[in-house]
Amino acid sequence: MAETIRTTHVGSLPRPTALIEENIALQKGELDRGEFDQRLQSHINDVVAQQLEAGIDLVNDGEYGKPMVEEIEPTAWVYYAWHRFDGLGFAEHRDGVMPNPNEVPGKYDEPELTTYANRRDYSAFKDAYLSDPYNAGIMAALDNPTAPAIVKEVTYVGQDAVRADAEGLRSALAAAGAEGRGFISSISPGMLSSMGNAHYESRHDAGMALAGELNKEYRAIVDAGHTLQIDAPDLADSWDQMNPEPTVEEYLKYVRHSVEEINESIKGIDRDKVRIHICWGSWHGPHTTDIPFDDIVDTVFEANAGAFSFEAANPRHAWEWKIWKNRTLPKGIKLIPGVISHNTNIVEHPETVAQSIIRFAEFVGPENVIASTDCGLGGRLHSQLAWAKLRALGEGAQLAEKYMGL
Repeated sequence: MAETIRTTHVGSLPRPTALIEENIALQKGELDRGEFDQRLQSHINDVVAQQLEAGIDLVNDGEYGKPMVEEIEPTAWVYYAWHRFDGLGFAEHRDGVMPNPNEVPGKYDEPELTTYANRRDYSAFKDAYLSDPYNAGIMAALDNPTAPAIVKEVTYVGQDAVRADAEGLRSALAAAGAEGRGFISSISPGMLSSMGNAHYESRHDAGMALAGELNKEYRAIVDAGHTLQIDAPDLADSWDQMNPEPTVEEYLKYVRHSVEEINESIKGIDRDKVRIHICWGSWHGPHTTDIPFDDIVDTVFEANAGAFSFEAANPRHAWEWKIWKNRTLPKGIKLIPGVISHNTNIVEHPETVAQSIIRFAEFVGPENVIASTDCGLGGRLHSQLAWAKLRALGEGAQLAEKYMGL
């Protein structure tokens, strides 16, 4: 039996206004890099202390090392890679299909990905998306004729940046007396390759090339004493990006390739130091075309990780705790279900959080449950709401422990 229900979150936390302004000043050359780094460390120290105070056990740097220059910016978690890889750029898409001009027909036989603007959920609810101020600007950007893509051989050049991330979190943890409780998130090879490939013979070839290079970032994180979180929303949300809808069997070919890329990227890393985050894109929308987790979870579990984070709080996926009633959790794997949603301004009641935790704990054991958020809160919610939700998470975990007699 676990003595406590541990808590964590997915990664991104709201950036302080001062940090956003400092990022802008740094980009404009109005702030010296050394001065910026000192201010950044102060912000990281604060955000680590805030997480611990809120009752979060496994904490991070808020992803503050991934620059944001606007308060509403839901993509900083992926676009940071453009500063850490040589070979990423932009390419034109063709007839609504993501760039992949060198694809050898039948080489891997996985479904093609449409552009983001041609997702099935966007297509079915276009007027609703455009009427939402949060989505309107994003939708307009999606009509751009170019898309992010791999444009030449990829090479990792982010050694200094990841070293700074790892050291910044280590220093903040030490100051808070929370050594060994940190995690750092990093993009998955499949997520990057799914955004567009204008160089390799196939998306999967691109993913495998990225895997070898991302291993350098992943090792730096783990070697610094932190847990690695691999952000791999493509495992679930690429389903909606296949238009027309494929069969589940066809989609699983894509998922298996992405899992193979992850396994290549974490070669030589202890699986207990790796957790994988899966989600359905996390944008504000109906999500009527999300694939059920039950259809992909067994294939996802073929990844050599010790824990898996997934959405389980938002209304589209809150019912999926039921899939664990008749499924045996593989040995050595822990679940990190989201019990807090990033997609609503309503702050969950701690009792609701507790009951959600207990449902999972009853099926897989409390020692195998780490309570979390559905996805990143930074760039999606006002900071007051984000921190209130994290406090509700901490309080809900304490209630769950009380009810289960832990």
